[in-house]
Amino acid sequence: MLRRIRALLVAGLTVSAAAVSPVHAETVGQVGVDWLGNDIKIDAVSDPKVTGVTCHVTYFDRSVIDRLKNGNWFEDPSNNSIACRQTGPIAIDDIDLSKEGEEVFRSGLSLIWKNLLVTRIYDKANDTLIYLAHSRQLTDGSAKMSITTVPLYGQSVTWKSGRPE
Repeated sequence: MLRRIRALLVAGLTVSAAAVSPVHAETVGQVGVDWLGNDIKIDAVSDPKVTGVTCHVTYFDRSVIDRLKNGNWFEDPSNNSIACRQTGPIAIDDIDLSKEGEEVFRSGLSLIWKNLLVTRIYDKANDTLIYLAHSRQLTDGSAKMSITTVPLYGQSVTWKSGRPE
């Protein structure tokens, strides 16, 4: 009975993790940083509601040797960075215009406890898209973050529902 409950729990977590992953990232770079096999990976992420913008997110990927050496087997550090740029004509779908913004991308940094998130916020006063990369942990939040902006001022931008007033 306990095995069945565990299997259902794992299946539920897997399904829910897949359901909250808005977009897929493509690894476009990988740089080795030490003899243990640790790497810095660079992923390209396209905003699903803003075409013409590509974000590049970096994160630290721990090797098996490092995990065995230091313990803490299931977790990668929260260190990350983001840069987003216009890579084509910008077309904006119906986006969340609230101060909390909208999650664009999520990737697990541990088995179930920590995620790397990219959140998009629209700064109406400055006509700018803000992209925030940060970690979310189940128990302890992290102050490590990175931010980038894509100014829309002077750009030919197509808004699906019209420019926000």
